[in-house]
Amino acid sequence: MARFRSLPAPHPIALALLALAASGACGRQTPAPAAPPAPRELVSSIRAEPRGFNRYTGRDSVTETITHLTQARLVRIDRRTQELEPWLAESWSASPNGLEWTLKLRQGVTFSDGQPFTSADVLFSFRAVYDPGVASPIGEAMRVGGKPLAVTAPDPSTVVIRFPSPFGPGIRLLDNLPILARHKLEAALDSGTFAEAWSGSTPVSDIVGLGPFVIERYEPGQRLVFARNPRYWRWDESGKRLPALDRLTLEIVPDQNAELLRLQAGQIDFTQTEVRPEDYATLKAAADAGRITLVDLGVGLDADSFWINLRPGANQARPWLHRVELRRAIAHAVDRQAFADTVFLGAATPVDGALITPGNSRWYATDLPRHPYDPAAAAALLESIGLVDRDGDGVREDGHGADASFTVLTMKGNSLLERGAAFVRDALGAIGLRVDVAPLEVGALIDRIERGDYEAVYFRFLTTDLDPALNMDLWLSSGGAHVWNPLQRTPATDWEREIDRLMHQQAATLDHAKRKALFDQVQRIFAEHVPVLQFAAPRIYVALSTRVANATPALLRPAVVLWNPDRLDVREGKRASR
Repeated sequence: MARFRSLPAPHPIALALLALAASGACGRQTPAPAAPPAPRELVSSIRAEPRGFNRYTGRDSVTETITHLTQARLVRIDRRTQELEPWLAESWSASPNGLEWTLKLRQGVTFSDGQPFTSADVLFSFRAVYDPGVASPIGEAMRVGGKPLAVTAPDPSTVVIRFPSPFGPGIRLLDNLPILARHKLEAALDSGTFAEAWSGSTPVSDIVGLGPFVIERYEPGQRLVFARNPRYWRWDESGKRLPALDRLTLEIVPDQNAELLRLQAGQIDFTQTEVRPEDYATLKAAADAGRITLVDLGVGLDADSFWINLRPGANQARPWLHRVELRRAIAHAVDRQAFADTVFLGAATPVDGALITPGNSRWYATDLPRHPYDPAAAAALLESIGLVDRDGDGVREDGHGADASFTVLTMKGNSLLERGAAFVRDALGAIGLRVDVAPLEVGALIDRIERGDYEAVYFRFLTTDLDPALNMDLWLSSGGAHVWNPLQRTPATDWEREIDRLMHQQAATLDHAKRKALFDQVQRIFAEHVPVLQFAAPRIYVALSTRVANATPALLRPAVVLWNPDRLDVREGKRASR
């Protein structure tokens, strides 16, 4: 136990000397030490809880955003220019036939916990993404012609990747693969528990990466706080170690109105979604007053989508839900210009095609089968499959006398999705289909979609790359993102079989013009069978606080601003405390 020790009384001469010293100090006044600089920190918002911290097992947009902050790839696609950039691999070379690629890894790179990064981590990451027990949602995107890549490592700083067949995009597909820490996750993979690793309940100190930030704190239902990774391997042009920020916070704000108020009040600096049409005027006024920066990114790459569950065994009580005539009738029943004007307040372009909007000019096809607004044509198609209004009450019935009705699930709290679903409901009501809209929290909605527990959905795809060969999990019948009927062992329809063939062929073609012609055929078949319907592509605006420096927003979601997080900074003189 600590004790206080008695001290002798000071001598009178000592007291005089102390007084003199104190008097001299007062005269000279030694300057106080300078205060440490305020931390450079920004705050963003996200709409939902993370479903986990492992992109290998999580398909949701929040997990993808967290991955941009905490992990790194071998190569990276610049989301603005679409050019391929060296990242963990500092250089590469290809064999003359384009089948074998040799990548030289950066040396001296360490994970956030100090463990060195080597080619063994790359081999482990490929092993994990191809492991059938993991069933990774990015596994399909890492295959060529349905076959995995062969990966070897002749030494700790070299990786050799061999493609099973020619592949048009080349090593662009490596942008899909965040490199994970072998020393942290190999035991889980070996034991068959990798799918549960790095879940929402994992202590954040266990999650390491090669990205610019580490998770400092996770408060469920409130926020995720990221601190700079002091071992991050990138430096800026002036020789300063990145990231520029000391801290980045993602506030969980499910309600869009609350998100807008926080942005206006300076409580958040930017959002992870585009500006709603109804908020544009308010934010434009704030931008004109110098309080907000408003960025116009043009026509979006993704339009909100409507699809019906076409899995075998789904909707058994309503077999007419599987008929292509129904889907074509729905396509004719929606006035797309009115949809754009009502749902997006005119800030959208009507679309009628195959999931590729005019925003993706490199792959967009202009000569596809169209479905102009034509309620009479819609009514004729419904009658051709036996849906008739027999009692004149305005609701059609099937051949058994049951009402032609179904429920559409959408995301609760997203005003654009809720408004779009309501527009579709009313348009279908006008041709005699009774539709109920059921908004769900995003986690519950994704869970229902993944389980196939729904009749129809109005939701949103997220394009991760402009090249269709890097979205094979959507186009192929065997893909996990082939939402209307995913993971088919063999194609359920002749038209899906033909799309499979064409997609494999275009992915294996090196000439862009030939690839474009093949993908145009894919879009034509898709537009004829309309498994997914889209009505308008929004114009994308992004709002940021004027505090934010070095932001480079891009159309590719979900990380519109956070795709390039290590460069984000706080503008000098605007480090407001929070």
